[in-house]
Amino acid sequence: MKATETLLKDCYILEPTIYKDDRGYFFESYNKNTFDKLINQNVNFVQDNEAFSKKGALRGLHFQKDKHAQAKLVRVTQGVVIDVAVDLRPKSKTFLKHIAIELSADNKKQLFVPRGFAHGYIVLSETAVFNYKCDNWYNKASEGGLIYNDLDLNINWQLKPEEFIISEKDKILPTVKELFK
Repeated sequence: MKATETLLKDCYILEPTIYKDDRGYFFESYNKNTFDKLINQNVNFVQDNEAFSKKGALRGLHFQKDKHAQAKLVRVTQGVVIDVAVDLRPKSKTFLKHIAIELSADNKKQLFVPRGFAHGYIVLSETAVFNYKCDNWYNKASEGGLIYNDLDLNINWQLKPEEFIISEKDKILPTVKELFK
């Protein structure tokens, strides 16, 4: 497995070593020892989640607050998404910067999103299955988020807004200015 730090400090793209032969392929999607060594952190994942979504489904931008903050290791096992991470750590050199990368069943890339980041994705294929590990338990009272179309973030979701499928909850999330006033 190879890890590449993104322009956002502590946020990594992980690419597995894939072994192919006449039968198909094999790869190790997660190994705690290898993972911790590659990102130079000790992360203990406690929960795995999976979401099935249709084309245009935009989920995010979400985070958990304070002691319930979560780091995530995300990947796509069917389909294609644009995955977005936004650094919300005020003392970080990359505060309010974001990355957007394509994750797909074909490229098998994963993204490690550390605590203190907002995260979201949009489905580009007809359907997608999105999987993620979290290092802290979900806590409804600690939910937070940013509006997906915040002009200060200027995220390119790669689809037209009329193609978006967004939950009512995600349509009313605050802007960066509202969150950090």
